[in-house]
Amino acid sequence: MKILITGGGGFLGSQLAQKLLARGTLVGPSGNPEALREIVLLDAVFARPAPVHATIRVTQVIGDISDRATVFSAAGLAVPVTPVASIFHLASMVSGECEERFDDALRVNLDGGRHVFEAARAVSAATGTRARVVFASSIACYSGEAVAPVNSDTTKLTPRTTYGMTKAICELLLNDHSRKGHFDGRTARLPTVIIRPGQPNAAASSWASGMFREPLNGQPCALPVRRDQGHPMTGYRTVIDSLIALHDASPAALGDDRAYVLPAHTVTPNLAAAALREVAAARGLTLGPVLDAPDARIQGIVSNWPVRLDAARALALGLPPPPDLPTLIAHYLEDFGPAARP
Repeated sequence: MKILITGGGGFLGSQLAQKLLARGTLVGPSGNPEALREIVLLDAVFARPAPVHATIRVTQVIGDISDRATVFSAAGLAVPVTPVASIFHLASMVSGECEERFDDALRVNLDGGRHVFEAARAVSAATGTRARVVFASSIACYSGEAVAPVNSDTTKLTPRTTYGMTKAICELLLNDHSRKGHFDGRTARLPTVIIRPGQPNAAASSWASGMFREPLNGQPCALPVRRDQGHPMTGYRTVIDSLIALHDASPAALGDDRAYVLPAHTVTPNLAAAALREVAAARGLTLGPVLDAPDARIQGIVSNWPVRLDAARALALGLPPPPDLPTLIAHYLEDFGPAARP
């Protein structure tokens, strides 16, 4: 079985590839677990060489998701290349970038999504089976006056960021392609994912990882939002497990609406600080300070996002809830802390 991961050079894309290499199987066109033969990673840049595996080939394709020919080629639609059976579509511009670069956001997030979906449709036509597509959406689809005290899969999507708008449109496109039988689509509506390693990025939610990561590295963190600002968060390991579980779920169990908001904790900077102190005391760590650095632009975006989620449909489908905050911190230290670095 051959699969494609767009955004394969990014954090979640590379984590997903590593998990699939360790797992070795996915549910295939037969409806049963099938051995993975090749993983194609598509991204604009790769920070490190492709991982090497004894039985699974990993291919890196450098290209622009907004270029249709690149996407179709990566999906194996150029004769005599074998088409992929499944696509995990993770490639996207992030929220802050989308607010500053509207036309690029449409080109990458919308046109790129359309190209991925059309490639999956072409794969289905070429193979006579329905390709599976897992799309990574975002809770940025919820915003503005329609945001409820608790937001679920039935909450109206009224995004008030360009990023959220592009995600909501792709959710609707995926549902319609699935309704028409073009491919078998599934959407994971992601909460903010913590704790991301590396440097802060242009996402409006970048502070959510930074308020953990920088103190754990003994560095100061500039906090742009209020310390009582609640925000739905989940761990990257949980997201990866959820993407795989959503891929493998039976089509009969999914229903008409293929979008599932993932379970999350509502976390404030105050709660994060308490969890950090607990972990630091247990491990003998010296934490860097979290410094108030109000940013009206970031606060304005985050204030329009939901605070709490109801992920009952995802849980009923078998997708996992995140562990508690101290465990999420422990996962980051195990995977990216000083002991994990070469």
